[in-house]
Amino acid sequence: MSELDRTSLLRYENVSISFGVGRREKFALRDFNLSIGVGERVALVGESGSGKTLSALAPLQLEPEGAKVSGKIWWHGDAGLDAHASREVNLLSLPIEQIRSIRGREIAMIFQEPMTALNPLYTIGNQVIEAVLIHQPLLSKAQCVSAAISLLKKTGIAEAERRFYDYPHQLSGGQRQRAMIAMALACKPRLLIADEPTTALDVSLRLQILDLLKDLQEEAKADGGMAILLITHDLNLVHHFAHRVAVLNQGCLMEVGPTEQVFKHPENAYTAALVNSEPVRELLPLMPLAPVLLEAHDLSVSYPSSARKGWFAKAPQHTVLKQVGLTLRQGQTIGVIGESGSGKTTLGMAILGLLGDSSAVTSGEVDVLGQVWGKLNALQRRAMRSNLQVIFQDPFGSLSPRMTVLEIVAEGLDVHFPKLSAPEREARVVDILREVGLDRSVLNRYPHEFSGGQRQRIAIARALILRPQILVLDEPTSALDVTIQKQVLALLSQLQHKYNLAYLIISHDLAVIRAMSHEIMVLKGGKVIERGDTEMVIANPRHAYTRDLFKAAELT
Repeated sequence: MSELDRTSLLRYENVSISFGVGRREKFALRDFNLSIGVGERVALVGESGSGKTLSALAPLQLEPEGAKVSGKIWWHGDAGLDAHASREVNLLSLPIEQIRSIRGREIAMIFQEPMTALNPLYTIGNQVIEAVLIHQPLLSKAQCVSAAISLLKKTGIAEAERRFYDYPHQLSGGQRQRAMIAMALACKPRLLIADEPTTALDVSLRLQILDLLKDLQEEAKADGGMAILLITHDLNLVHHFAHRVAVLNQGCLMEVGPTEQVFKHPENAYTAALVNSEPVRELLPLMPLAPVLLEAHDLSVSYPSSARKGWFAKAPQHTVLKQVGLTLRQGQTIGVIGESGSGKTTLGMAILGLLGDSSAVTSGEVDVLGQVWGKLNALQRRAMRSNLQVIFQDPFGSLSPRMTVLEIVAEGLDVHFPKLSAPEREARVVDILREVGLDRSVLNRYPHEFSGGQRQRIAIARALILRPQILVLDEPTSALDVTIQKQVLALLSQLQHKYNLAYLIISHDLAVIRAMSHEIMVLKGGKVIERGDTEMVIANPRHAYTRDLFKAAELT
């Protein structure tokens, strides 16, 4: 199919997106041409900041303020358009009222960061119902609830009837992502733009979601068919899912073609480097007498259930972590894996002491550098936090939109090293930014001006600037493309070797866990079902769930 084939469902024609004016104008996308046919699955891959997400936002006119878009994006559809209008329309020339009638109904989108895309004031069920009503406005409330629960079940959310009444903050990152997918699928769109739709999902559920999207494509054939534009950093998913793949680098289209051809015989040097990027295991052996930096004993966490049993009956507690213990030594990395909702992130937050202001009920004990975390007063905890830092799963939600990169990264210095002069403070920030692949030109920019991967690098810099002894990493590379992921993991390894850092790394990416971890811990339903030396567990998993997890990730 030609890239300028006018029978395509969606067709980009010489699309460019830039920011700034005059000499300060920078192009995020330049002369982009790509077509997507009815029923086709096209994947768009490339480094963070290459223009993937901007190219996906442009058809729906969702690009950020200040972006200048030129070229044409042709769409074959008539929803919301004048009866006499041509069947093929340029989406960039339509007024916003007509674009709104196309959003969701004709072209739906799954966003990269569900915590910022979901409304925190409404339950998940209400937000899915809203999407259902767009497509079927005459349904009764009971029918809407039934349809919403059915969609939640389709996307793999366990106990969908109970989760229907939960708010976004009560779900894990993966569960929030699945709720977003349910909302997008509610309107049965002709084109689904999926921006990192499986980033927060464990490997087995990633394949289930992609199989679901394939099934929905089959169902949509009776209604004219549905195409999917997949934006992802996961090349393994691209290989299993896409008919064609397009490779972007610094806003330029480097290569496009059938998936098998691009993966096996890449024509471009950048594509070849992308395909061959795999995390490298560069762990130093753990010293036998390495001191213990962190211990957890019988750690349990539960939340009040949102289900209502009656006016006077007390709702039962929902336990998300059940008597988990671990010992982390200097220079050691423990990798925590498990399905979405298994309690991985809750474990990290409990260890960090960040559940105190929530409704969580915590029991057990956490020892940090020989001190019981729960017995420290506020001042002692504050001093201790320079040794115990965290990189959160959602970089956009954890970075203040009102602060510049300089202010964000230097915030820890302001708290723990207030006597630093302004030049010393800036020099330290520049040094750590350079280590994570950013230069001093980003100092006065704000988080919304960066791609997801670039924001994650800023979050990593903020954590590393204090040179902590213990670092909790919650999906540290989930938003990074494979080439930058490899660089960041190499950086983390170098820092560990140099400073004898201890890492507790939480990830759905088993290749990352294998490359980074001395010891692996498998969580399911809040319980540790298997643990041991990483290579030994991967070679000989004892539990059936662990075997299924590794098989889905193609590690065995």
